[in-house]
Amino acid sequence: NLAAPPSPSQQINLGPSSNPSAKPSDFHFLKVIGKGSFGKVLLARHRTDDNFYAVKVLQKKAILKKKEEKHIMSERNVLLKNVKHPFLVGLHYSFQTADKLYFILDYINGGELFYHLQRERCFLEPRARFYAAEIASALGYLHSLNIVYRDLKPENILLDSQGHIILTDFGLCKENIEPNGTTSTFCGTPEYLAPEVLHKQPYDRTVDWWCLGAVLYEMLYGLPPFYSRNTAEMYDNILNKPLQLKPNISNSARHLLEGLLQKDRTKRLGCSDDFIEIKNHIFFTPINWDDLNAKKITPPFNPNVTGPNDLRHFDPEFTDEPVPSSIGCSPDSALVTASIKEAAEAFVGFSYAPSMDSYL
Repeated sequence: NLAAPPSPSQQINLGPSSNPSAKPSDFHFLKVIGKGSFGKVLLARHRTDDNFYAVKVLQKKAILKKKEEKHIMSERNVLLKNVKHPFLVGLHYSFQTADKLYFILDYINGGELFYHLQRERCFLEPRARFYAAEIASALGYLHSLNIVYRDLKPENILLDSQGHIILTDFGLCKENIEPNGTTSTFCGTPEYLAPEVLHKQPYDRTVDWWCLGAVLYEMLYGLPPFYSRNTAEMYDNILNKPLQLKPNISNSARHLLEGLLQKDRTKRLGCSDDFIEIKNHIFFTPINWDDLNAKKITPPFNPNVTGPNDLRHFDPEFTDEPVPSSIGCSPDSALVTASIKEAAEAFVGFSYAPSMDSYL
């Protein structure tokens, strides 16, 4: 890539946290391992330190077209805040070229919870409890930073190589939501939307506890609660149909699901004391939370991966796809069009490099 450097008029001001030394050609892009609405996630090896990373590459034009710049910047901000939780994906740094954004993330290869659930149909209660506890711990931590996650679903929940939960994709997070604060953006994934979101009413952090209930229900029963192939019917079920629980789960699981999937958010489990209420629920009595957060509890399922190149838990739909050649290079400055320039200016301050003392 011998393109001339951009002229000063084309240079992008990346703000005080810029990492001008990072660039796509630092990486050897090996495989496509995921896809989103604005780009792809690739397995990449850094050419100098030989470490493996998951690199999320987003097309600026696609983001601007859908007016999603705010979500992308909030994803970056949230990733920067959460560097220190055992069940949240870590961001190493971010950088941009004129037409793309790059997130350099922890590489997690135990597979999506969604993938394992599809293969096994449902989980036994102790396994579902372990996952629900790790997810709740991560959500409780985000809430302590005044962040509401808003998009909990099995596709955003990964397993690491040992079998611990890692939450990923912070694109829909809402920052600065105080304990009693609300927000009102309509967003999320149809199967997991809380009634108050569907009603387009202001909602608060308890929206995450509804989603935890929906995911726990799906782990135990194999389908989300209120599920229907017809979206309108499913929305009607979420709003109006009473929760029905088949008898094959324990009373404590039943009680927890009824508390989390309470349609009235002011009566939902977690509405007054947030994570503490979840943590102290009888369903979680077997969990020692200090051991859980220290990863001292052996996960109930081991993905048995042999190393970073072991892609058995990724959907072949992704891994069979060729790596696009444009991923690893910056656009030639002679080809920087007006639309690329406009895109460049929309993400000022995106780049991030950790300060050296964060390594000490």
